[in-house]
Amino acid sequence: MAIGAAAAEAITRREQVREGLYPYLLILPAMATLVAVALIPFLYTVTLSFRTMSFTTPGPFAGLENYARLLGDHLFWNTMAVTGLIIATAVPLEFLAGLGIALLLHQRIYGRPVLLPILFIPTILAPVVVAIIWKIMLAGSWGFLTYNVLDRFGLLQGTSVFSSPTWALVALVLIDVWEWTPFMALGLFAGLQSLPVNPYVAAAVDGASPWQTFWRLTWSMLTPLMCVLVLLRMIDAFKIFDTVFLLTGGGPGVATETVSLYVYKRVFDFWDLGKASASAVIVFLLFFTFANVFYQVAKRWLRAF
Repeated sequence: MAIGAAAAEAITRREQVREGLYPYLLILPAMATLVAVALIPFLYTVTLSFRTMSFTTPGPFAGLENYARLLGDHLFWNTMAVTGLIIATAVPLEFLAGLGIALLLHQRIYGRPVLLPILFIPTILAPVVVAIIWKIMLAGSWGFLTYNVLDRFGLLQGTSVFSSPTWALVALVLIDVWEWTPFMALGLFAGLQSLPVNPYVAAAVDGASPWQTFWRLTWSMLTPLMCVLVLLRMIDAFKIFDTVFLLTGGGPGVATETVSLYVYKRVFDFWDLGKASASAVIVFLLFFTFANVFYQVAKRWLRAF
């Protein structure tokens, strides 16, 4: 009997160990892939940021020299400001427009099954395709929007949108809004579809107005999803590169040069890999800190997580 009990206990322990390891075995391939394509290159970038670089050959240890040169470079801070401006304008516009579209679709409007896939087209297009479309639409003198809207109504005459520092930045923001508003709309629409019905029935019985119902119920229950969507869009907008590179190249001058384009130019135009690596590390630390602050604020004040 004692031997049988010991064997049963050993089998139970093996099953517990197997059940404990099973979840980790499932995520092992994904974690190995992340380590191979993300962690190892990032650690290598960190090591390069502390060395001088001659083309692609690592030089001697340089300490914090690359970081000192970077922090003293006004162009780097200009690109940070441009990127921050794009995020601060594009993401709120995408959120508000996406919320309005989601609320409209939630009203069971006619043709909704047809509208949903059409609405998502800008988001599923490759950024290169988006850039080509808008380069044609906003081409100087002969572009569809340039000729039929900007020139006809006297908004911008005799020049291209992308030759004006202000208009070029406005165009990039609006193009980003056009491309990513459907992402916000469909995410919020999915959230609206998943909300429970009982609170709305109770609110109707209590005589709540549409605004009270929206603010007290819809907004409160959607807050976690809204915070996640906004954070994802801010992370993605911070990395904007394709459309800027193809439409303006960072110009005119450096009026539309973003952080990603700045790092690209440091590497492929100037072969300054040490400074480019330092800028990548600084950008990572800055946005990692921002994302954590956003998470803590949303968790503490909005109870979103």
